[in-house]
Amino acid sequence: MTTTHVRAQDTEERWFLYDASKFPLGRMAAAIAMNLMGKDLPTYTPSERSATHVVVINGDNVHLSGTKSDSKLYKHYTGYPSGLREIPLEKVKEQRPRDIVTLAVRRMLPKTRLGHDMLRGLKVYAGKDHPHTAQKPVEIEKI
Repeated sequence: MTTTHVRAQDTEERWFLYDASKFPLGRMAAAIAMNLMGKDLPTYTPSERSATHVVVINGDNVHLSGTKSDSKLYKHYTGYPSGLREIPLEKVKEQRPRDIVTLAVRRMLPKTRLGHDMLRGLKVYAGKDHPHTAQKPVEIEKI
């Protein structure tokens, strides 16, 4: 019995288009992470990056459920004593609206060099326009 190992250059590129205003943030981020990892393919290999790219439009109109829009905080540590910084979601939405989707997906990917490489396949745009129409991304209607 032999085991086949599918390499990254042997797979074809896939492009997906998500509209962030249609889906809840968590469910959309989980589906995007699965696409970027290649877990939705029968040829999934954990040690190889799939040739998948995801374009997210309307990143500033993210749909959140419950009271997350009022209570969600983004935390990071500066590295100095008492350096914990908390930024509310509304402030992040005003200053860097694309980071909401990017952070949600990044935290669902592997925390390795491979995960960082997978994240480069994610393109988030605040409005409806994007420069990837030549790649003919497949629009995702439901998750």
